[in-house]
Amino acid sequence: MRKFMMAALLLGGGICYAQPEQAWKFYKLDFAVKEVEGAKVLNSRAFSTIVQMDPPGSRAEAGSIRTGSKVPVTNGSYIDVGVNIDCRSLKEVQGDLALSVNADLSSTAPEPSAPDRPVIRQNRWSSYVIVPIKKPTVIFSSDDATTKHTMQLELTATPVALGATMK
Repeated sequence: MRKFMMAALLLGGGICYAQPEQAWKFYKLDFAVKEVEGAKVLNSRAFSTIVQMDPPGSRAEAGSIRTGSKVPVTNGSYIDVGVNIDCRSLKEVQGDLALSVNADLSSTAPEPSAPDRPVIRQNRWSSYVIVPIKKPTVIFSSDDATTKHTMQLELTATPVALGATMK
């Protein structure tokens, strides 16, 4: 009888501690940084990451992309140039994906003002955006102050099946 009660207690205890399985949801975020003039794309760079939907009440960082170079300057230090994209607060809203995006795109100008003092071009954007699922959407756009070029950040959000990998 004692063994039976011990077994029942252990089995019952296991049931009490069982947690409901959480339904994790992931999205692949494909970003395209485009330099355009009129309707012509002059340059395009692609960046991708897979991020998890935020649990209710969370404000955690969902994903970050960092790529670039360090450019030396006269005082012996360096300036970071490249692409920095941060995403957070992913939520589904009426079949679309809403998220906060912070983007910083910087590069050196083709002709430096002096060999030891490069000219840095920079575009910074930050906003809460809503994009349709599986449809490329320009979320940010800025005209270049010195040319007729426009910098654009395009986002395509695609649901990811569990077990899928990035391609």
